[in-house]
Amino acid sequence: MLPFSKYQGLGNDFLLLDGRSLEDSEDVFGLTPERVQRLCDRRFGVGGDGVILALPPREGGELRMRIFNADGTEPEMCGNGIRCLARFLADSDGDVAPRRWEVETLAGRIVPALAEDGRIRVDMGAPFLTPDTIPTALAMGEEGLPVGVLEVLGQPLAVAAAGMGNPHAVVPVDDVAAIDLDTLGAALEVHEAFPARTNVHFVEVIAPDHLVMRVWERGAGPTLACGTGACATLVACHLLGLADRQARLDLPGGPLEIDWDEASGHVFMTGPAEAVFDGVVAPSLFGDALDGLPAADATPPAVAEVNPDLAAIDCATACVNGCLRPEACASADARARVTALLEGRSLDDLVALAGESLESRTRGRLSRDASAAP
Repeated sequence: MLPFSKYQGLGNDFLLLDGRSLEDSEDVFGLTPERVQRLCDRRFGVGGDGVILALPPREGGELRMRIFNADGTEPEMCGNGIRCLARFLADSDGDVAPRRWEVETLAGRIVPALAEDGRIRVDMGAPFLTPDTIPTALAMGEEGLPVGVLEVLGQPLAVAAAGMGNPHAVVPVDDVAAIDLDTLGAALEVHEAFPARTNVHFVEVIAPDHLVMRVWERGAGPTLACGTGACATLVACHLLGLADRQARLDLPGGPLEIDWDEASGHVFMTGPAEAVFDGVVAPSLFGDALDGLPAADATPPAVAEVNPDLAAIDCATACVNGCLRPEACASADARARVTALLEGRSLDDLVALAGESLESRTRGRLSRDASAAP
């Protein structure tokens, strides 16, 4: 069984898995791109824009974050995601403000902090503003970041590029609501000017301290919010002379406050992150056992040598009417462990185990909210 919590930041939703106690820092709960896709499927799975893992640190931080998009790919960072992670950590551990975490990510060390009002303020670090660090084929402009006009589906778009550990294309427009986001966003994501693909943001300037943007996320498509995207958009608009160093950015899911601090050069993002629900994934979602047990397609070498075709058997679908290879079952060991677990505990015991963890987290969350109320 795979326990998880679901959190959302401005409608950008994630499944959170706590692996901080794992002895093997490479363990990712048996997740594969295909399993991540099943988890994030909004009809056949739990549903989400991605899966976030809290893992043991490697480089002196308090913990390490890995995030997987809904399509199973792994981005470098996610601003809304790290806010959700911080809120999840506070709820799980009973932390109250002020509290900060040193989080290792593929984009470097990021520091979220729990504010007194319950929001999360994140030091996102300094932006990347050269073509090779973003990366992009756009040429460096005199504005201080890569810029250029790209042809997208026959339409010229004036694009600026900035990085927040992941690549972003920022397109200022007169009317952001009129943009065909699904078409232009999908095409610009994979434009040859962005060799690692890119997140895409169309932005309308209401005032120097007030921007409105729409988001196409790399690997996820249109989403209600993107924290790193909001940071990159503010940076790009400021360098283009369109915005102040501090502004409110309205995304479809709600507003974020972005501040590009002149003294440190770091970008700070402040916004909400909220719990949605806690749950346990049924092993049947993946067609095999989870939480350290062998996958159904992980055939023991001795069996594979006898019959290599066994490696292709998906027991959950191929063996619905009975085991096809009872003399050399590819998932016998996994099923034996599950059977031992179930036989050793009553259903009431299993429900109680899950319930105690969820109740503890929920009570802590309610207590925190009550103390924060005016």
